[in-house]
Amino acid sequence: MTRMVAVVLGGGAGSRFGAATPKQLLTLGGRTLVEHCVTAFRQAPGVDEVLLVMPPGYAGEAATLVGDQVSAVIEGGVTRSDSVRNALAYLTGRGDAAESTGVLLHDAARPLVSRQIIADCVAALGTYDAAGTAVPTADTIVVAEDGVMSHVPPRETLLRCQTPQCFRLSVIARAHELAAADPGYIATDDCGVVLRYLPGVPVHVVAGSERNIKVTYPGDLALAEALLRSEPPA
Repeated sequence: MTRMVAVVLGGGAGSRFGAATPKQLLTLGGRTLVEHCVTAFRQAPGVDEVLLVMPPGYAGEAATLVGDQVSAVIEGGVTRSDSVRNALAYLTGRGDAAESTGVLLHDAARPLVSRQIIADCVAALGTYDAAGTAVPTADTIVVAEDGVMSHVPPRETLLRCQTPQCFRLSVIARAHELAAADPGYIATDDCGVVLRYLPGVPVHVVAGSERNIKVTYPGDLALAEALLRSEPPA
């Protein structure tokens, strides 16, 4: 890859959190979640550029917060996939080389992403066309239908997905193009889009961290505060 672009996805409304403001604008250790994420990628070796996706109406506020750390603030869409596609359209529309540009897609709700994870993602794109950050599950996972357990997959084969999820621009753009043409599919995960629509592309696993939590509910923000105070970033 000759160019690496990080896209911080803060385009959602954060309805599950229940706050009046989008959760990515809530503060953690005196800075918003968006600021934590943007700074992490801006300071990461191997990342050439950071883009930020925000909900309609919040671009100005976000631009004030992150200043010149990002090259553009892009308006998000109705769904996460719409927001990703808006960012991909921005990259392809300005003429980024699809074969030699790497894209790191990261949820703004994961403000504690480490330098090590980012470095491993950048390194993975030197070999693979697609990679996703994940951690092993400590819990037994069951498949249930209509309130009845039907199957217990082997725990050693199961991982919990995190972000960043990383792709050659040509690969993720093509996968989302195919997904957009399929009205019956709702994507919540970009590695899943590649697995479904480009099954011939291997998706490499990058080791995540239990510290790289996603702030979804109010209790998660309290946990992130505790982690921020007790554990230095790695």
